Amino acid sequence: MTSPYVWPTDQVVLAKLDWWRDQKFGVIIHWGPYSRLGVVESWTLCQEGEDFMARPEPWQGDPDGYREFYEKLPEGFDAPAFEPERWAEACAAAGMRYVVFTTKHHDGFAMYDTRLSDYKSTTTPLGRDVAAEVFDAFRAHGLGVGVYFSKADWHHPDYWTPGLPTPDRHANHADPGRWRRFTDFTHGQIEELLTGYGPVDVLWLDAGWVKPPREDLDLPRLAARARELQPGLLVVDREVHGPQEDYRTPEQTVPVELQPFPWESCITLGPSWYTAGPGETYKTAGEIVRLLCRIVARGGNLLLGLGPDHTGALPDTIYERLAEIGAWLGTHGEAIYGTRPCEPYETDDLVFTRRADTIYAIGLRVDLDEVRVPLPQPPQAVRLLGHDGPLDWQTDDGEVIVRLPGSHRARHAFALSLTMPPAPNP
Repeated sequence: MTSPYVWPTDQVVLAKLDWWRDQKFGVIIHWGPYSRLGVVESWTLCQEGEDFMARPEPWQGDPDGYREFYEKLPEGFDAPAFEPERWAEACAAAGMRYVVFTTKHHDGFAMYDTRLSDYKSTTTPLGRDVAAEVFDAFRAHGLGVGVYFSKADWHHPDYWTPGLPTPDRHANHADPGRWRRFTDFTHGQIEELLTGYGPVDVLWLDAGWVKPPREDLDLPRLAARARELQPGLLVVDREVHGPQEDYRTPEQTVPVELQPFPWESCITLGPSWYTAGPGETYKTAGEIVRLLCRIVARGGNLLLGLGPDHTGALPDTIYERLAEIGAWLGTHGEAIYGTRPCEPYETDDLVFTRRADTIYAIGLRVDLDEVRVPLPQPPQAVRLLGHDGPLDWQTDDGEVIVRLPGSHRARHAFALSLTMPPAPNP
């Protein structure tokens, strides 16, 4: 049984959570030296036998040799096409409102200039503080900032102790002294990110298996210190339900109905979290637009996953998708941003959002000529976003019947704005 959601009690955190719920659309960017191999991030270091953990040839039967090979990947990580300004410009134009960037994945490689390890981007041929440049670029375009940080660290000797087997993703020892050192190390790295990298809105902690009682990183102390450094910070100890999970993060899926707590679906644009190589297929802009509409109508945010290839470049197709999504939001964004779910939530090909006295009925089929919107009372006015002319509409038995103009066919989805009479004073 899923544990109940615990609402924050800190008023500053609640205000930030309300801000975050208004943003609706963000981007999560995975990138690291693993991109040189085209494998699934850090997971090929894990020996649990899942298909996504499969190692490239010829390393399937040589776990120790593969780990040594993998940890030398940074020696060739030069990324000549790394242009965070271009990423930020494209994501802002797509209508994204915040970025979550992978400062450290499970392999322990820091994409920032940590003082606590030499396993980091500034010691590679690239020689740059990647996270700092990404955060600065996205802030310059008005986006909020989220720090992705894995609580696991398969490079650190106090998580995976050298000389001991590493049969799974967990720490491979039960030494209290080693674990205390690892806990201090983890707290220290997060403190670096929250003191030297500007304003941070979200601390997005991955590796949900790192939790009490087996792997206790003292998250209450970590979260308290994090909010001393960044007041109002949202802490997302994902998959560890409790007071350090300010919003929930279903991965590659969308809840089937309205959820009674803040949530965010993290879903990739392509087949993986970053660009593994040429020939990849991506979801269409229409699929993403309609996905966003359903998620927002169910009370969530969409965190769209993408990432550059080993050179630091995003493929042209990703830029094309982002531009097309942004064009739709440029016309229809008022039905998305700053809204909340609205009954009846979904009917047939319509989903609903609301802001104050305005209800938005978003149509997920663009070939309709007529729309029937169930409403408890007649609206005062009806508009079709992106259409300047009057609409032919009438009310009938608890429904508003709207004839869509033949000259107007929105791409991907359309949105009706229905202005309702003000609620009577109590």
